[in-house]
Amino acid sequence: MYNISKEQVLEVFHFRSAVRHYDPTKKISEEDFAYILELGRLSPSSVGFEPWKFLVVQNPELREKLKAVSWGMKTQLDDASHLVFILAKKNARYDSQDFQQTLLQRGLTEEQLVKALKIYEKFQKDDIKVLQNDRTLFDWASKQTYIALANMMTGAALIGIDSCPIEGFDYEAVNQILAETNAFDSNEYAVSVAVTFGYRAKEVRKKARKSLEEITCWVK
Repeated sequence: MYNISKEQVLEVFHFRSAVRHYDPTKKISEEDFAYILELGRLSPSSVGFEPWKFLVVQNPELREKLKAVSWGMKTQLDDASHLVFILAKKNARYDSQDFQQTLLQRGLTEEQLVKALKIYEKFQKDDIKVLQNDRTLFDWASKQTYIALANMMTGAALIGIDSCPIEGFDYEAVNQILAETNAFDSNEYAVSVAVTFGYRAKEVRKKARKSLEEITCWVK
């Protein structure tokens, strides 16, 4: 059991907002940011595949270059303490080498591996139908990255660090700019979503949400 109340958790969720203006004088400590990345690493994913990489962009020149194609974070690129692009695996097929390696890391025997691959083949092909083309498969991998994204943002809020999830950019252009850094293999990964972290420069408006009654349906 953990010594944290429901009221404290809800207070953090009310505190967490999409912050678009950061205080440039306040930087996240190395220790605190390592904690945020660890929250992403420990996040769950479908089949336990972990089809992600976390690309932390701190280079000022690179951030400046991204401005022209990143309308959703123009106000943040100069002032955010940390900028992270969460990359998703392009080839998340059940029969890919990485997928099989993930299964082998669980200590499966060859016989168990063959059986597991048949199960996941049916899952991807018939149940969730993501083998139709490269895009559907990439979108499936990208869905997993949003679990890590949410955990990182919520965990950051728990220690008073602000964040903002971002999709407002030219994906093709951003992928090209980032690939030119050679920080990752663009044949293996592509950008799923971005997120900035830092400390708010001013108070943000109280968030608006639909009522629980509007979004909840009970089947008894």
